[in-house]
Amino acid sequence: MNGIGASEGGDPGKEIASALEQDIVLGRLAPGEKLREEDLAERFSASRHHVREGLNRLERAGIVIKERNRGVSVRRFTVDEVRQIYEVREILQRQASLMIRLPADAGAIARLVEINDRYENAVEAGDFQRIHETNDLFHTELFRLCGNELLLNLVKNYMDLTYAIRGSAFGHRENLETSRRHHRIMIGLLQGTDSWALAQICVDHIQPTKTQYLAFLEGRPRNGDEGPGPD
Repeated sequence: MNGIGASEGGDPGKEIASALEQDIVLGRLAPGEKLREEDLAERFSASRHHVREGLNRLERAGIVIKERNRGVSVRRFTVDEVRQIYEVREILQRQASLMIRLPADAGAIARLVEINDRYENAVEAGDFQRIHETNDLFHTELFRLCGNELLLNLVKNYMDLTYAIRGSAFGHRENLETSRRHHRIMIGLLQGTDSWALAQICVDHIQPTKTQYLAFLEGRPRNGDEGPGPD
């Protein structure tokens, strides 16, 4: 059987990083879980070199952490780190939202509606991989409307940084329903002129994940048996 990236032109390190990233955001790999090179080499039928390359990609993105004499593990954030990361996310997303010219271009809104339809279908199907992919695409295209690619890249970087937080338990139904409702509100606001309302819903949208991950770290009871959904 061919290993990962064995096809011509493949990038095994990138493919391994992508597969592990999905495992983290979907909650199959928990915060603090060890990522042993030998186990990953066997799983992906890949060389240790390619596994190490994939892990290095995730380390540069801040998704995993490498510690001397302890190896690589899924990043586990402290309470202070979570609060600080989300403070920065709030600042970036609020500013990006305020920079969107309203009412937004009809073609851009139609694109977001189409993406959100795919997201809603994924939620109905319980397909967590497609939920993750379409949710991130929705927010990327939304914040792209700010017209500043550098700001968009910062927003995306902090979305990526919170993969392990968002994936602590991805399938919380109540949070998915809240996410769907927020997306519809965002689309509606893009058709109007209230930039402040749009900015506020974009900030409100990321609060449930932060709150539930903090509860997880502090050992407090969470809302339901599973953790936060996408933001």
